[in-house]
Amino acid sequence: MDYIQIKKDLIKQLIEISEEAGKAILEVYNSDFDYEIKEDLSPLTKADTLSHEIICEGLKVLTPNIPILSEESSDIPFNIRSSWKQYWLIDPLDGTKEFIKRNGEFTVNIALINNNKPIFGIIHAPVLNQTFWGSENSGSFQMEGKKEQKKITVSSCDKFSLRIVASRSHTSEKLNILLRKIEKYEIIHIGSSLKFCLIASGKADIYPRFGPTSEWDSAAGEAIVRFAGGKVISTDRESLTYNSKKSYLNPDFIISNDQDLTEMFLDIID
Repeated sequence: MDYIQIKKDLIKQLIEISEEAGKAILEVYNSDFDYEIKEDLSPLTKADTLSHEIICEGLKVLTPNIPILSEESSDIPFNIRSSWKQYWLIDPLDGTKEFIKRNGEFTVNIALINNNKPIFGIIHAPVLNQTFWGSENSGSFQMEGKKEQKKITVSSCDKFSLRIVASRSHTSEKLNILLRKIEKYEIIHIGSSLKFCLIASGKADIYPRFGPTSEWDSAAGEAIVRFAGGKVISTDRESLTYNSKKSYLNPDFIISNDQDLTEMFLDIID
């Protein structure tokens, strides 16, 4: 298998692919669209399918020898994909529930996984016209529209006035129990992988995720957070790994801007 390195020209092309997928999503978003329910009870729209096709076609041109794993084509036997040392992991439309609600909080996610870890991630929010990306070689960045990119880093932590990110569509009694044990905080509800972007860009402090997520939900966001200086760890105090088991489901995890803050939350959970 050929291996690729994330360089400036490739990042530019990947941003263009994510933007092209975003434009196709917006065309559906601004129409009288319908949706169906998949076997796992998650919704599927024409926008998911169009974005999947655009991203896969673009990646095959850029990196024809690198395998692609997408939420919309994930039925690949583990005995085949377990041999992959490097592959693209994509969520063509993260936050389909937010798409259906028409609140704009959905994204296009593309990650490059190397030896079970994301080494690059890009998140494009079509309605917001914002793009975030992170690379192990250069750090994490944000761009609004065609404006100049700016480097982003996590903020310093104020444990006495925490900004806690929570899902807009997925409630958790475990999170409610945790919040009752914290004195002062602000809760920020937002959909899709934009939660990762808030941590990476210094607009929030911690995102405890309790409940099911899949590897394509977290990979791009994890890369952006980590390369912005943030921390990503499961509630079992283990690193997240990708394509290391038959199931695509993640364990519960915590994303934060500070290791001590993460430890504080893990101690409360325990």
